[in-house]
Amino acid sequence: MPEQPAFGAELRRRRIAAGLTLGAFARSLHYSKGYLSKIETGDKPAGVDLARRCDTALQANGELAALVSPRRRLAQPPPGESEYDNDVWMMQMDPDGSSRFAPVNRRALIAGVASAVGLAAVRRSRPTVAARQDGTLAAFRSMFDHHRQLGQVASPAVVLPPLIAQTNAVRSCAVAASGADRVQLFALAARYAEYTGWMSQEAGNDQAAEWWTRLAVDLAATGGDGTMAAYAQVRRALITLYRDDAVQTVELARHAAAACGVPARIRGLAAQRQAQGHALAGQELECRRALDQAAELLAAAPRSAQPVIGWATATDPVTLVTGWCLHDLGQGRRAADILAAGLARIPAAAHRNQARFGARMALALAGDGEIDQACDVARGVLDHAELVDSATIRVDLGRLARTLARSRGYAPVRDLSPRLTAALHVPA
Repeated sequence: MPEQPAFGAELRRRRIAAGLTLGAFARSLHYSKGYLSKIETGDKPAGVDLARRCDTALQANGELAALVSPRRRLAQPPPGESEYDNDVWMMQMDPDGSSRFAPVNRRALIAGVASAVGLAAVRRSRPTVAARQDGTLAAFRSMFDHHRQLGQVASPAVVLPPLIAQTNAVRSCAVAASGADRVQLFALAARYAEYTGWMSQEAGNDQAAEWWTRLAVDLAATGGDGTMAAYAQVRRALITLYRDDAVQTVELARHAAAACGVPARIRGLAAQRQAQGHALAGQELECRRALDQAAELLAAAPRSAQPVIGWATATDPVTLVTGWCLHDLGQGRRAADILAAGLARIPAAAHRNQARFGARMALALAGDGEIDQACDVARGVLDHAELVDSATIRVDLGRLARTLARSRGYAPVRDLSPRLTAALHVPA
């Protein structure tokens, strides 16, 4: 549990040491004097967002924020759990559009989950002929691009069923292939699995996201590529980032960047994630160093014929991450300006990224007391967010709702509230 009494006492000590009255400090944070008084006495718990703003205002370099930040760690999988060749994939799709997926251990399946007739039919359908065709790899790559485009305009419920089926098709062809085709098909199957993990996280299922990420590592390693293991750490750091775990986010990203033989692009993406972790912790100097390193590495990364790892629709990801970090560092106005510049370079049809960074921009404006502008931006964000149904975007929309609730009597907030509340609803 957060050390809330310790936070309140330390906040009061630092505020008084800085020569700030409670009223002046409250006005600078856009909170009421009475509310902050209850925080200092421990009568009310401080939220993570408020703790970060206090930390920045008092130049505490993350020490205040650390008193309320969670310290959760990702569970480590049992050895061998993600060895893809021991799993049979089962999916159920219902008439109403819902679907369920589960990997089933092959021994359990043989023991009675499915009939021997079904197993034989699966074995006979192994796509050895397709694996040998010259156009197979190119077709699978083209379909992967289409899946990523679909992921920018549709919900995970729409994207995941065909994506899972396609991932299975590519891995099956990889198993049946030989030579250079085998290597490239396993690499592509790993990309499919990694993206399936991201869509699973967008659906709000971190456990499934972890499973798919481990599968991506296994597939890449089978094809002789060990670099996916490093990128998997960057992906896991994204899970801990949305859990507000700054320490684990930085640790995972550092581990990814330090792995032997990691390409410049993956190290650049790891540096970006480190920057976000440092920003969560209120460590501005470390954050800026990581952002500079990310910009240098991503600029130096060579272009690849393979589907690009990470950001596919943002031409200037470092600008967007910089704005993201500045919000967490309590610099709302600067964050909003930089995010606006970055959003202008994202295609309007990339609804998922438009919603993600637009929500962060609205949150930065609201936290800085710019309520009218925050509501204007939020209306456009909801147009995008309602299409893609993202669990991670709902995290920032929830923070935005709580921030705007302090001005619930203001007409623009009242008008926005029904749509914002509906967007926070988690589908069954």
